[in-house]
Amino acid sequence: MTVTLKRAALLKRAVLGLALGTLPMLPLAVQAERIFVSNEKDNTVSVIDGASLEVVETIRVGRRPRAMAFSSDGSELFVAVGDDESIDMIDLETLQVVRSQASGDDPEVIRVDPNRPYIYVSNEDDNIVSVLDYERRTLVTEIPVGVEPEGLGISPDGRWLISTTETSNMAHIIDLESMEAVHHRLVGARPRHAEFTHDGREAWVSSEIAGTVSILDMEESFDVKHVIRFDVPGVPRETVQAVGVALTSDGRYAFVALGPSNRVAVVDQQSYEVLDYILVGQRVWHLALNGDESRLYTTNGVSGDVTMIEVDGLRAVKSIPVGRFPWGVIVEP
Repeated sequence: MTVTLKRAALLKRAVLGLALGTLPMLPLAVQAERIFVSNEKDNTVSVIDGASLEVVETIRVGRRPRAMAFSSDGSELFVAVGDDESIDMIDLETLQVVRSQASGDDPEVIRVDPNRPYIYVSNEDDNIVSVLDYERRTLVTEIPVGVEPEGLGISPDGRWLISTTETSNMAHIIDLESMEAVHHRLVGARPRHAEFTHDGREAWVSSEIAGTVSILDMEESFDVKHVIRFDVPGVPRETVQAVGVALTSDGRYAFVALGPSNRVAVVDQQSYEVLDYILVGQRVWHLALNGDESRLYTTNGVSGDVTMIEVDGLRAVKSIPVGRFPWGVIVEP
């Protein structure tokens, strides 16, 4: 049975279940969505069906897969495979790796340019951000940043790229017209992730050891305008480690993965107030909203599963077993 036929069969089963009253009513977008999870220790990507919330495919990739991104036309999934020093490219129809592109030393996080066929890669061992042309399969340039680059965030208009560097404790703001780092801002210890708001006016940078999120003004000063701190009742302070960040497009919620505390913080995007903490699996790492933002998916590295959170109710609904040490998660557009 081909992958396309499998998807059709799953959708047919879901529709039949709805007709018989055996499944809850789900939006069509949720019924059709696929969630991809990179399993760092298994060298695989798990494919979760949005209707059944079960793993329906397992894709073998290179060694130590971490961050993922979709090509701009949505036909391929790019996977950074750190120990192979390359980007594996998966055809989303066949769910097979069809090609790979050299990425530089220890690729960890990747982002795709919304305007050009470029992949931006944080090369942790080289202290650079590599720029790859994935159509021509060439290296465009290398951008020097601080020590141990990790997180990358790209503005919605493709003008700015933020590179976070773990040892330098900095957010480096790169002008994508000149391909140079033009601003450097000190943030909390060991910054992990950078995420722009959907209007591009702010960038949220998480810092793992500090357990904070720094809000950068991306309109004028490029300075840190606010710092969010987290205090989970009954949880040791040292386990509250901010990593993945996901922001709703309506400007309502920000979700922050808090690592070994096993919690996701819910933050008001406008007031920066922490509203709640949601208990998920062990060592929650990265987050992804689905297309209509009705669901949030989390990767839980130590427990080897994905938690599905219902956004409207702000509650964890289901735990989905995947591979060993799930790292990245992304939902098909």
